[in-house]
Amino acid sequence: MSDFRLYDSLLRFPLFQGLSRAELLLLAGQTKFGFLKLEAGQTVVREGDACQQLFFLISGNLSVTTVNDDRRYSVIEQLAAPWLLQPESIFGAHPQYQSSVTTLTESHFITLTKDEVLRLLDDFLIIRLNLLNLLATQSQRRGRWPWRKAPADLRQRIIRFFLDHSVYPAGPKTFRILMNQLAQEVNDSRLDVSQVLNAMQDESLLRLRRGIIEIPSLEHLLM
Repeated sequence: MSDFRLYDSLLRFPLFQGLSRAELLLLAGQTKFGFLKLEAGQTVVREGDACQQLFFLISGNLSVTTVNDDRRYSVIEQLAAPWLLQPESIFGAHPQYQSSVTTLTESHFITLTKDEVLRLLDDFLIIRLNLLNLLATQSQRRGRWPWRKAPADLRQRIIRFFLDHSVYPAGPKTFRILMNQLAQEVNDSRLDVSQVLNAMQDESLLRLRRGIIEIPSLEHLLM
């Protein structure tokens, strides 16, 4: 990839925004970027693997699967380029990937090893600030979760459950969860949860199958 194409690709990611053209061209020429092409259906990262590098998706579509701690339910999401995979996993007390990622289509990535990330953080103040802002924003948003207004009814509690268990608050989601488990999660009866979900299915907001809830567009639940 030429420096100019790399420059254009990097500008699509918040981590590099604010750098001048000269700084980005200098960065592109001095940094050891990796380039990865994967066909559809290939694994990018697995939950629990050590995070040793950053993956910048520059083209293609991904499937992201996150499973709860006791493995009773999971959510599968679809994400499209540009996307930076789990940057919060590269540092901290538990530097492992929290979700498994596979390709849905042919996908192209730019990669940066942890050593290269550390060097860039030393060499470019704006990148250091961008990463701090990214992580601080995520931390602040999650820190506000316990203080949000309580959902008004069961329907809103179910939508809150879907939203809180999604990496990205929009797009298609597939929840693999039994009705009894969902009822336990939202603190209500199985019958009441079933009635609310069927009403939402009648409104074409989701589709129900045995043990599976398919949501075509999560943002439509929030309208």
